Amino acid sequence: MNRNTRKVAAMGMLCALAYGAAALGRVPLVLFLKYDPKDVVIALGGMIFGPFSALLIAVAVSFVEMLSVSGTGIWGLVMNVVSSASFACTAALIHRKKGGYAGAAAGLFCGWACMVLSMMFWNYLITPLHMGYPREAVAELLIPVFLPFNLLKGGLNTGITLVLYKPVVSTLGHSFPVGR
Repeated sequence: MNRNTRKVAAMGMLCALAYGAAALGRVPLVLFLKYDPKDVVIALGGMIFGPFSALLIAVAVSFVEMLSVSGTGIWGLVMNVVSSASFACTAALIHRKKGGYAGAAAGLFCGWACMVLSMMFWNYLITPLHMGYPREAVAELLIPVFLPFNLLKGGLNTGITLVLYKPVVSTLGHSFPVGR
């Protein structure tokens, strides 16, 4: 089996794992906001295969999630892609530049910050369209609801990814150059 075939197969498996995490690992936290650990799998995939691969996995998983377990439609798809990609692609990009565990940690913390900031903007922009709430009501929820939720979500994803980084990358890194 050539290298590209192995990469496509591995990315397909990562998509399946991320989808499983999204479908089975959903935990309602506050209002309509739910945590799922799919971004952990997407970030690990990005660190192994690079930021563009993380984007592809995020789009594929979010699309299948929209068609199956999510009742949020196209707006939920957009929000899931933005959230997952801002976290995982940022982490993968920095990991690609710095490499190793230190690069992974720096990338994940930057990805966490990027995801929180981007989701504050996108929640303000999209939530009124998606949920039918007045924009003023959404603006009032940004700090007390959306900010803590995204901080918690990003913190969980960062911590879990850091714990899994060495075993996953050392296992899959033999077959694929890390971060390429």
